[in-house]
Amino acid sequence: MKRFWNINNGIHQISEWESNCWIQVTCPTEEDRQQLEKEYKIPEYFFSDISDADERARFEFDEGWQLIIIRIPYMKEVRSRTPYTTVPLGIIHKGDILITVCYFETDMMIDFVSYQQRRGEGFTDYVDMIFRLFLSSSVWYLKRLKQISMLLDRAKRSMDHSVNNTSLVNLSRLQDSLTYFITSIRGNETLLQKLKFKLPIDELDADLIEDVNIEMSQARETAHIYAEILESTMDTYTSIINNNMNTVMRTLTSFSIILMFPTLISSLFGMNLVNGMESSQWGFPIALIISLIVSIGSWLILRHKSLL
Repeated sequence: MKRFWNINNGIHQISEWESNCWIQVTCPTEEDRQQLEKEYKIPEYFFSDISDADERARFEFDEGWQLIIIRIPYMKEVRSRTPYTTVPLGIIHKGDILITVCYFETDMMIDFVSYQQRRGEGFTDYVDMIFRLFLSSSVWYLKRLKQISMLLDRAKRSMDHSVNNTSLVNLSRLQDSLTYFITSIRGNETLLQKLKFKLPIDELDADLIEDVNIEMSQARETAHIYAEILESTMDTYTSIINNNMNTVMRTLTSFSIILMFPTLISSLFGMNLVNGMESSQWGFPIALIISLIVSIGSWLILRHKSLL
């Protein structure tokens, strides 16, 4: 899907390309890709890099074309191992051509357009837009981290009642998401530092970069905190599971010991040997009473030692 936006004095959608407009490309088809390459002479490998879901944040300059890839947060709609992850957003610029390409439909880009329309000021130039995309991604990282925090609290409340494999797997999925977030935010921070020396920055851009640095630092620190909390939580519940297993095994072992004595006594009296009670009618009751006394005594001893 391809949209054209006039970014002067606000953001307004237009029907076709004009100089210095913004071309927003979302989930491009092969036809969209070929058309863009043919019309604007964009290097073919740019789109291949952007389509790679694991592409790192970076800056590249080739024959006047600037390619900037940043990592933005993305929430998967279908159930997966990582409900929250990050995807690449490509920014392609040369002269009066400005294109953003993302192979995923993200809430961040929808909100970015909506917010800039409410703001009603547009962008001073392509540099201003690039850093505002950085700022928007930082804000959305914080939003997603709040959602992860709520999921973590919900999982902890559930595990207070019952600790099972499903709960631990869900926590592991959140841990994977936090790992992706931390790695992507760190990559965006490194890219931002490089762009300060690669792009023509004015005083307003410098103020905007400072805001972006603050938001990114907060997002990174928040992600680290949640990751540490999650790791500690998983370690705690893993210890609880191991302790419960040890308790069960200790109880079963204690019962095995108690039942061993009646078996031993009955085996001794049941041997084909002379024991003085071969012809006595009290032989079986005596063996039974001895077994009961030894079993009860064993139970009392194990109970006293808190093994039962």
